[in-house]
Amino acid sequence: MSIQPAPAAARSLDDEKRLANILYLLHALAPFTAWLLAVIAVVLGIAKRDDVRGTFLDSHFSWLSRTFWWGLFWIVACGILTALMFLTLILIPVAWLPYAVLFVWYLYRVIRGWLRLNDGLAID
Repeated sequence: MSIQPAPAAARSLDDEKRLANILYLLHALAPFTAWLLAVIAVVLGIAKRDDVRGTFLDSHFSWLSRTFWWGLFWIVACGILTALMFLTLILIPVAWLPYAVLFVWYLYRVIRGWLRLNDGLAID
């Protein structure tokens, strides 16, 4: 009785799923590293995106990419809003609020996607 090796496609998908888990981990840690890990994750995701085309993992790579780019847009918007709050002086005590909302939104997207990945499901 011999053990048959797994088909190449199955091994490749396992490797790509492992990479997707690593990308989610990098994104989860990114807020605590001045977003450097998110930049690394996006670069890796873009480099490996073609390897997952046509699989459920494609939706996860897209999800993480959109999370990063929308997050970048909103961090710039928060910066502008914070500058305006400081100009009014009266809103300085709530200047942290937009960043808190962005942080919660970012982590929600990372956690939601990661849970769907671990269930073997695509994310919409």
